[in-house]
Amino acid sequence: MCGIVGLYLKTKKYEKSLGIFLSGMLDSMENRGPDSAGFAIYTKEEKSKYKYSICLNKLTDAEFKKRLSKDLKKVKVKKFSDHVVLETIDKPKKVLKFLKEKLGEVSLVGYGKCINIFKQTGRPSDIVKNFSLSSFSGSHGIGHTRMATESAITTEGSHPYSTAEDECLVHNGSLSNHNNIRRVLVKKGEIFSSENDTEVAAGYISSQISSGQDLESTLKESLKNLDGFYTFIAGTKKGFALLRDEIACKPAVIAETKDYVAIASEFQAMAHLPGVNEANIFEPEPGIVYSWGN
Repeated sequence: MCGIVGLYLKTKKYEKSLGIFLSGMLDSMENRGPDSAGFAIYTKEEKSKYKYSICLNKLTDAEFKKRLSKDLKKVKVKKFSDHVVLETIDKPKKVLKFLKEKLGEVSLVGYGKCINIFKQTGRPSDIVKNFSLSSFSGSHGIGHTRMATESAITTEGSHPYSTAEDECLVHNGSLSNHNNIRRVLVKKGEIFSSENDTEVAAGYISSQISSGQDLESTLKESLKNLDGFYTFIAGTKKGFALLRDEIACKPAVIAETKDYVAIASEFQAMAHLPGVNEANIFEPEPGIVYSWGN
């Protein structure tokens, strides 16, 4: 049992409050996932800059800054708990190679022009405070609280998973054929950092999108290729999409107003949102992709 949440803003009215709203949603899902939590916040795209969200593990931020390559251009580093966000105009191919070869003890959590992504083990309410989630603004965000089942309680085993630029995935459920899918993706060059089945699903989605499919058609096709029980929220820089498998034993509820779309495993996670009592509230149908912004 895990908790998933998502909030997509249709207008700019609540952009400065996105982190506050998402904080309340994650706090409310602590009972569904007390082992770890994480979230992704999407902000306005900066055309010339890339952001790399990095977990320092045992490295200090001072040592991280000291060991940054002088070859990286226009570097800025901002610390958030045991993570940093590295900003640079250098493209991912160069930066990812540098991190792998020169800073192998840190973990890349995600990267892109819009995404800020953080995750940590411990109580979700503490993690929300550790990363000062309430201070973030943006256009949309997704989050996850985890009750570990198939893999260890580690940062690498926590959600969201990001396996491509400005993409991420949170998942409630389990996949029965993830080892088979993993082997296929590894042969295609995909690299995994955990044994978690959700990372495989994220890699599958990224692989399909990189081959030219859009997010909605990729999720529709996943119904044929991903076996198990799942409710997904997949994020991109444009918006997010929701899918429940055709058996739909993992809960989800949607609340939509003229200002936002909210998704959560339980309605209580959305009870604090403005105007939610006047929202169109419904349970998403099994096997149907719901998409906003994409």
